[in-house]
Amino acid sequence: RERLELTGAKEGCGLGACGSCTVLVDGVPTRSCLVLTAELNGAEVTSIEGLSEETALDPLQKSFMEKGAVQCGFCTPGMILTAKGLLNRNPQPTRDDVLRSISSNVCRCTGYKKIVEAVEAAASSEIRER
Repeated sequence: RERLELTGAKEGCGLGACGSCTVLVDGVPTRSCLVLTAELNGAEVTSIEGLSEETALDPLQKSFMEKGAVQCGFCTPGMILTAKGLLNRNPQPTRDDVLRSISSNVCRCTGYKKIVEAVEAAASSEIRER
């Protein structure tokens, strides 16, 4: 983690319950604390560091910043990648879809209102960009 400077995914609970260690495995949100690296042979693994392209943030990352959907930042990478997984499979989620998706991630600082707004705004933004 530190040696590779990939510190976005955090170990929160070590049990897969908090979501702070979430990465995308072949585009699907996965709790990295529950997976051995040997199980990922041949899979595409994306951490928060790999979500942006070169110097441009992903629209979802921009939306989290613009909506103030961050506080201490501990849960933010996992929350963003969970939301990205949702948008990958459902580009036009309802509010209930967003709530259901992020409900498995724990945020102790912000509550979820701004996070939901950020995901909804990113979905709207991505629709306009198509």
